[in-house]
Amino acid sequence: MDNQIRHPLAYARVTKGWSQADLAGKIRDAAKRRGLRSGAIRQRISKWETGRVVPDEDSQLLLADVFEVPAGAMALGWPLWLPGRDVPLPLGLDSTVPALREALSSLMDRRTFVAFTQAALAGLALQWADRDPRPLTSALRGHRVDAELVEGLERHSQWLTSLPTEQRQHLGPLLTGHLNTVTDFIDQGRYTRPIGRRLHILAANIAQTAGWHRFDHGQHASATRLWHSALHSAHSSGDRDLGAGILSDIAYQQTWLQAPHVAVQILDHAITKAIHPSARSLLQLRKARAHAALGEEARCTRALGAAEAALDAASGESSPSWCAWLAPTDLAVDSGRCLLDLGHHRRARQLIEEGTRLLPTARTKTRSVFLAYEAESFLRSGEVDRAAAAAHEALTMAARIGAPRCVALIYELMPKFAEYCSTEGVPELLELARVG
Repeated sequence: MDNQIRHPLAYARVTKGWSQADLAGKIRDAAKRRGLRSGAIRQRISKWETGRVVPDEDSQLLLADVFEVPAGAMALGWPLWLPGRDVPLPLGLDSTVPALREALSSLMDRRTFVAFTQAALAGLALQWADRDPRPLTSALRGHRVDAELVEGLERHSQWLTSLPTEQRQHLGPLLTGHLNTVTDFIDQGRYTRPIGRRLHILAANIAQTAGWHRFDHGQHASATRLWHSALHSAHSSGDRDLGAGILSDIAYQQTWLQAPHVAVQILDHAITKAIHPSARSLLQLRKARAHAALGEEARCTRALGAAEAALDAASGESSPSWCAWLAPTDLAVDSGRCLLDLGHHRRARQLIEEGTRLLPTARTKTRSVFLAYEAESFLRSGEVDRAAAAAHEALTMAARIGAPRCVALIYELMPKFAEYCSTEGVPELLELARVG
């Protein structure tokens, strides 16, 4: 079957045992349940499966109903969000380079079906928690890679990731090129075991950063593929905290894509192996966000308490680079975000305002995200003028620094703002959103 089916929709349909006519009927039934009408017929399904026609947004929403996929997954883009055949490579030294090559290849060819299923991601986290990494060995063939060369590669990586936020929006091709170079050294170089470990950690860090760049730009399937490769590299290096952090990135993305139950599963596995207090704090904080999205207040509260305790324990310690930015301001705002999801608007607003006010000036992108949360909290408490002011500032800032994820947060609030066209600040905000 796999060799004969070339489109994800056909694969998803055949996996269910449905004909094209069956699928068309199920789409019509889904439309009725929503109080809508659909003209789906077998011939239309055929056009979708041959790629001649792309289903419109309404049709994709009905397809999501039929295949029981969260609507948020549609952000992956058609046809990447469909339940598919793509599963992560099993962890191991032999799969590290293939995972890196696969990620790099998927960035070049957007036609590949690179989205992982939610079950596959949860399974990957379980595998990571259960499987101890095998020790790296020396590489005995190829061009010699010495400490001086690796130091240069590490300095270049640090320079790329320390650029001002306004410049980091242009980093995609540079990160991809750098990751490709490091992958070549891992694959074709001759090095000692310690040098090999540094190369694997470097590849993991670059792929993790590149994954966030793709995530911020709404390229979710590519982000997951990069984080998958980063996890392989981190696992091969034996850096458990780094691996846990990468899994927490995947979990955060799942919460963003409206699959918080998957995020909880991934984080439960990641937390078992995290060592550094800052790492445990960030994982617990993201777990709290997922529980809040699920409406699980008691579990959210426990996770927030664990995050705060771990952050206190980390005071004075040098944190891993991937979570060195975590501070009480982040804990305050994310706690507020949790309370907002749980319906505690007043306390949520206080925490979000407090955290935003204390955030260091250099963290511009984070500030724009926090301001978006602040705008939502004001909206929910009926202070529309203050909400408009916060949203205007967030949108202006996000557009300037190239932060599409924050822009998306603000645009999600626009239908609500449109209900208050005569309120101070709202017409200007709506105009800014329209022009942008």
